[in-house]
Order: sequence, then structure tokens, then C-alpha cells
Amino acid sequence: MDADERRAPYDPMPHGPAEVGVGPWEGPWPSGDHWDPALLAEGDRRNVVDRYRYWRLEAIVADLDARRHDFHVAIENWQHDFNIGTIVRTANAFLAREVHIVGRRRWNRRGAMVTDRYQHVRHHPDVASLAAAMAEEGVPVYGIDNLPGSVPLETLALPRRVCLLFGQEGPGLSDAAREACTGTFSIAQFGSTRSINASAAAAIAMHTWVVQHVLPTAPDDSVWRG
Repeated sequence: MDADERRAPYDPMPHGPAEVGVGPWEGPWPSGDHWDPALLAEGDRRNVVDRYRYWRLEAIVADLDARRHDFHVAIENWQHDFNIGTIVRTANAFLAREVHIVGRRRWNRRGAMVTDRYQHVRHHPDVASLAAAMAEEGVPVYGIDNLPGSVPLETLALPRRVCLLFGQEGPGLSDAAREACTGTFSIAQFGSTRSINASAAAAIAMHTWVVQHVLPTAPDDSVWRG
């Protein structure tokens, strides 16, 4: 078997070590319901931080659920947008409460790199149903688009409980989405392009929320570096 065949299919670092993750557990097995016997025996090649090596999937999700942040992420999916998978992966990295897919139920999971197993993803047939679900939970919806009247993200104090809504790559937020938003914000740009990639915009927005609501009060050891 060559090196490429030994790599996990979702491994994002093609020039790293020949094998990702860790091999079978060495020495006496640890005790606890969160350990996965199959992974202990065979090794853990998943795309997870070291804390979760050899853990059962359900145990990882339960641990994440106990610590999830108060922001949601939503994206319109009218054209099978390839950015959705990447946004799900980023939402997992920043520990979003939920990701909401608005429009078509099917979405391109390739960019998620299996993180959708650990991230709650909810479907809504249209923007109205998303808005209703968020209103029921008391969560305002903020859209991102470089529209006239949008507030610069760099000057905006994001609510702690918020749903960040992104439109399709290209057309941006639909008319229905704009009407459902409490407000819209934009990201400062300085070049010639009219807009930045939707998944890049989502990452910037999520990180801004983290900078405003998590990092100022987080002890150093609470921010995991993978």
C-alpha cells in the first residue's frame, strides 16, 4: 500500500505525514463510556483535535453540545452552492450552535470534510421558515451583503445570540432574505472585486463573533489549537 492509499480521504494536508491521526492504543485500554473500542483497537484517523482521539462520535457531539456558542449560521441554497460544505466546516471549527440550510435540502458535503457529523445542521424550505424558527427562539437574523445601508462589520457590535445569514455565491442575499433580516452588514474591501467568496465572508463573520464574545473572557487553555 502506498502513502496516498493510507491517508484518510478527507485529510486536508496532502503533503503531511504518510498516515494521519494515531495508531492502535498502546498499553492497557482506558475505561469510560466515551472511548470507542474499535478505534482503540485499530487506530483513529479522523479529522478531530487530539482531545477527541479514540472517542465515540456520539460522545464527541455530546461534549460539543455542552459548550456550543450562541450564534447560528444560515446560508441560502437555491443553486446547490458549493460553498455550503466549507461553511459547515468553519461553523464546526468556531463551535456554532447550528447551521441552517435554506432552500434545497441537498447540499454539497465535500467541503465539510466529514465535520457535518459533529455539527447540527437544520433544513428550512424557505427564508420565512428560518425567520419563524429564529423568532421563536428570540434570535435576530443578521445578513451579510455589501448593500447600500449595510453597517460595516468592523464597527458592528454583534448580538451574543444571533443568526448570521449568507446568500448564494454571486447574487448574494435574496429579496426575501433581505426582508427577513434585522439588519445587514458588510466586510471592508479594498481591491477591484465586487465581493469576496461566500465561505470566506462567513469565516470572517464567525471569527468576528468569537473575537467579540469569546476571546476577551476565555482562559488561555480554553482555546483549542488542534
